[in-house]
Amino acid sequence: MTKKKQNIIFLLVVLLFTVVLIFIPTGFENPSLHKNTERVKAVITAVNNSDLQNHGIVTTGTQNLKINILAGMHKGDTISATNVLMGQKRIDKIFAIGDKVLAIVKTDNQKILTARAEDYYRISIEWILLAVFALFLIGFAGITGFKALLSFIFTALTLWKILLPLILKGFSPIVSAFAIIVLCTTVIIILINGFSKKGLVALVGSISGVGITCCLALLFAHFFRIPGTVQDFSETLLYVGYTHLDLPSIFIACIFIAAAGAVMDVAMDISAAQNEIIDHNPSITTKALIRSGFNVAYPVIGTMTTTLLFAYSGSFMFVFMVFMAKGTPLNIIVNTNYVAAEILRTLVGSFGLVLVAPITAIVGGFIYVRNY
Repeated sequence: MTKKKQNIIFLLVVLLFTVVLIFIPTGFENPSLHKNTERVKAVITAVNNSDLQNHGIVTTGTQNLKINILAGMHKGDTISATNVLMGQKRIDKIFAIGDKVLAIVKTDNQKILTARAEDYYRISIEWILLAVFALFLIGFAGITGFKALLSFIFTALTLWKILLPLILKGFSPIVSAFAIIVLCTTVIIILINGFSKKGLVALVGSISGVGITCCLALLFAHFFRIPGTVQDFSETLLYVGYTHLDLPSIFIACIFIAAAGAVMDVAMDISAAQNEIIDHNPSITTKALIRSGFNVAYPVIGTMTTTLLFAYSGSFMFVFMVFMAKGTPLNIIVNTNYVAAEILRTLVGSFGLVLVAPITAIVGGFIYVRNY
């Protein structure tokens, strides 16, 4: 069988598996949440704010609304709804006439009992953004763009439909996460590069980098003593009955999951560069190719080590601004558990990026050429 046929068969298998993932349940569906309940798009037609109370920058009370339902069995109906403000700006919304909302409608024998405006309706714009992204990707890169989009959807579904249920069912977060990362990395690299030496070098380098990142996370997490509850919503899992979960291990798994994409990028960059070199100079020796791989790795490492710093700092700006506004000393800031957690993420992830470069260069030197 030719490599072209192998690549086509692999593409079809991944496509089929992705379709299957879309339809298989996670095992954590709760039908009772949907019983006598509709979650529908609606538009606000009237607002009564007389019950709202302002306490400085915080607002509490209940908005009494009139909403027109735009979908579902009650489409076209105009009904009363409420929006309760808890005095928490992170979750509270104050709606105005014309706002599109996701409404939760409670019914009994198809008769509406109560309705609540849950949040702004964002699903349509999310689908539009995804469609624009897909069109741009395919329009720019053609079949490679389609493969990249397929790998994107495959990875998202694998994390949602396989990894998360495994962890919730009590499987080891670290083992499960590492296995899923290996699976997704393998699928992505083979989809994009086919069954080739370039893909093999990138795959070996990527898995090695993720493995090193995992080991470093395990080692330094022990000394950092970061509680698993440092993650947002982690305590909520305990309150809803999942007290068996190993939260520190989930936190460690999150570290190398977050770094896996950047590690794969570095490995792919070096593998592709070495592949180009050997195409133009087939007589190059292993040592020379490794040396060339190192020369490519130096500038890649120089920029990629800052990539994770930007990624994590961008999501942590408000925390740093609060510390600065309060005049908190730097030694207090860096010793705080959630800041220390971000330092651990950044440095361990960057360490993995630094090490994956020489590993990939060495692996490439031995796989691409045989004149040792």
